[in-house]
Formats: sequence, structure tokens, C-alpha cells
Amino acid sequence: MTAILVLILRLALAIALYAFLGWALRTLWQDLKQQGDFLSSQKKPSIYLHAITESGKDVQRRFIQAEVTIGRDPNCDFPVMDEAISAHHVKISYHHSQWWLEDLNSTNGTFIDKDQVTVPTVLITSDQFKCGSTTFTILMDMIDEKLSK
Repeated sequence: MTAILVLILRLALAIALYAFLGWALRTLWQDLKQQGDFLSSQKKPSIYLHAITESGKDVQRRFIQAEVTIGRDPNCDFPVMDEAISAHHVKISYHHSQWWLEDLNSTNGTFIDKDQVTVPTVLITSDQFKCGSTTFTILMDMIDEKLSK
């Protein structure tokens, strides 16, 4: 009789343990999904790129997507007709709540001030960078303070 009682208690404890683990995993999954939905719904700040070529041509564009490529290729988001710029020269992307500049292994390099960009670099508003003989200035919209908290 005691053996049956012990067996029933062990089964009840095992069922309770698995029920608790299932509940904990379900709660974690719902929380993770809710945070993912919140983050994906956040507004990404737009950026303005202002390009001045060596010949003095002035081009301004506004972008609202999270990634912008600059290069000579017409399929780039910001195509620039400058022979010193590679087909896919540089990428500007928004992640970790910041805009990042990354050189895409271009032939002539990318420079912020006089420093060559060798690793992805955080950009701030009014930063200037140079690709080939074209100088770019970046201006950023400020994101709502409520979203960043």
C-alpha cells in the first residue's frame, strides 16, 4: 500500500514539475514575442544625406529605411556618379538605436575627417564623410524620447 502511495506522489510531483516548466516557458515566449513586436513597431529616425561632388554638384536625399547603400551602381539607394567611388562603396545602417557607417571594402576607402573607416563606426548628426571625391553630410531626425526609454 505504501509503495502505491509513494508512486502516486512521485507521479504527481513529476506532473507538477512539468506543468511548472511548461508555464514558465510559455510565459517567457509570450514576453519575448511582446518585446519583439514592440521593437519592430518602433519608428526608426529618418536620415538626410547631402552630397557635394568635387565639381560642385549638390544632391540631397531623405531615407526612412534602416539601411542605405552608397555607390556608383544604379541599384544603390544613393547612386553617385564619381569615378573614385566603388560600385558598392559604403553602407549606413540603423541598429542598436544608432546609425552606423561601414565601408564595403571599397578601393579608395571611406574617411571621416581625415581618418579612414576600417570598422563600422557610429555616426552623429552633422558628421561628414568622404567617399572618393564626394563629401557627404548626414543629418538625423531625433527619435521620440518615449520610444527610447
